[in-house]
Amino acid sequence: MDSSLAAPPSVEQAFELALLSDVGTNRPDNEDACGHFIESPDSVVFAIADGVGGYEGGEVASRMAIDITLEAYRESPPAWGAGKRLHRAITRANIEIHDKALTVPELGRMATTMTAVAVEKGMLAAVHVGDCRLHLIRHRQISQITKDHTMVADRVRMGMMSAARAKNHPERGMLLRSLGHELIVSIDRIAMPLLERDRLILCSDGMYNVLDDKELESLTRGVDPETGCRILIDTANRRGTADNLTCAVFRMTSPTGHTATAGGWRDRLRGLFGR
Repeated sequence: MDSSLAAPPSVEQAFELALLSDVGTNRPDNEDACGHFIESPDSVVFAIADGVGGYEGGEVASRMAIDITLEAYRESPPAWGAGKRLHRAITRANIEIHDKALTVPELGRMATTMTAVAVEKGMLAAVHVGDCRLHLIRHRQISQITKDHTMVADRVRMGMMSAARAKNHPERGMLLRSLGHELIVSIDRIAMPLLERDRLILCSDGMYNVLDDKELESLTRGVDPETGCRILIDTANRRGTADNLTCAVFRMTSPTGHTATAGGWRDRLRGLFGR
């Protein structure tokens, strides 16, 4: 395992979190990166990034994305709220990666995907660029709550390609958006309340191309997040992985005071879980 970051539970802490990244079975180097920042017992930020542009550029881009986003979040006023803090942070990361690519010739093609999640007092805020995936698990039902920014995914959404064909399409990794490629990037933003015992799984494409959604849920069920991360990585590696692997497993452990059935959240959550 290349890196393991874990936030074990405490008496006061409202969540459990672990992150793990691995080179996989078919790559010489790891271009994925991950990181987290615990601001308080009920406030945490975590993120994963998958670099592109060759070994050196991809590794630099993904590490910059994580480090700059977490640093910018820490330095921003809490009064802004998690959503605004995250959006400002990822925007700064994009600009700095873009500027470095312009000034360092050997890094000229570098870019990265990234998904960053903040959970504050039971509310989730996330920002997303690329094809890392964030899943919500509630009552053993798993749903992807991010949208892949790839050409193949766009074709599936427009009805031009079946999901079954897309899964093994040779161009399934062709990105439409990434951090660092352009000075201004379109960033998806997500906000929703979480409930006690909700789980989140955040992973790079190297993992979800090997493990399907049902396996992500079942393999992490009934174990702590650190164990869950290791099971996911080990299972994917046993099958043989063509890419680096990175995942984060998060679990709410205390009541949040929010309700998922109030107002417009009821319809949105029913839609996520197909009810």
